[in-house]
Amino acid sequence: MSYFEALIEKHYPGWDGHTNEAGLALIKKYEGWRAEPYLCSARRPTIGYGSCWDLDGDPVTLSHPSITKEQGEYLLKREVRHSEAAVRRLIRAEMTPNMFSSLVSFCYNVGSGNLQRSSLRMRMNRGQYLAAADELPKWRRALGKILPGLVRRRAEERRLFLDGYE
Repeated sequence: MSYFEALIEKHYPGWDGHTNEAGLALIKKYEGWRAEPYLCSARRPTIGYGSCWDLDGDPVTLSHPSITKEQGEYLLKREVRHSEAAVRRLIRAEMTPNMFSSLVSFCYNVGSGNLQRSSLRMRMNRGQYLAAADELPKWRRALGKILPGLVRRRAEERRLFLDGYE
């Protein structure tokens, strides 16, 4: 049994250890849906619910064919699982299901490399939960510009992160 699985069993026996519905809804809301490839705010070719990788695991290009909603759901689930694995690997502190789901949304958006290098990760691993939550709003820029959508997303991720925290 992994460290993460042991924590779940001890503190949240009814939780399956995956992103909860609130976390998935947050990702879908802020990523939005597009069947055609487009450039995201970071100028990266993207498709579906913010996926940078196609069905074959190759990078999306702007000449990529459109996808169906079913294919988009598959890509979303695949990338959420990748983000979940990154959060489990990088965060060693105990987490509530809402903290985990919030961090998965954050990782889905900024990437696991940015989570790995972040002050948010350091604060989480020190058990500084309120300080970690306060790091989320700092991640509101794309290409050096503050984006209102990222400001709203980080505020919602922070609310989810703290929901149920005592």
